[in-house]
Amino acid sequence: MITHLKTFDMKRLLVTLCIASVFAACSSQSTNTAVVVDSTAIKQQAIDSERARVQAQQEEDNRIAAARRRQREEDESRNVGSSSSQAATGSGAATEAPAKKGWSSAAKGTLIGAGAGAIAGGIIGHNITGAAIGAAAGGGTGYLIGRAKDRKTGRVVKKDPPPQQ
Repeated sequence: MITHLKTFDMKRLLVTLCIASVFAACSSQSTNTAVVVDSTAIKQQAIDSERARVQAQQEEDNRIAAARRRQREEDESRNVGSSSSQAATGSGAATEAPAKKGWSSAAKGTLIGAGAGAIAGGIIGHNITGAAIGAAAGGGTGYLIGRAKDRKTGRVVKKDPPPQQ
């Protein structure tokens, strides 16, 4: 009889502890509110940092555009002054633009797109044909995106259409 009482008390104690722990875990509303406030603060901080980054990028783009305008104006003024001397001497030596250094965005985009497309095509198609098709599609897409970026940064200037008569 004593053994039976001990077992009953242990079961009762264990059930009581489990119920108490469930109630204690469910009743912590103050910590849930703190988590919501922290996540809101984190989201706001991320938004603020993104706004600052975008503003800095716009300022940098404006600075680059202003520098390009000044350079173009200087080049035009040099060409106006030197065109009469070129005509007099007969030499047609034109001023060359400084050489571009590094890879263009179009080349980088082509390489990255082709690699990603080959991996994705190989996984989807389960063969080399799928990888080749994916590489071609990814390379073309990467080139188009990179070329647009090159135009935006001024590395590539869109040609003016010929004048119509």
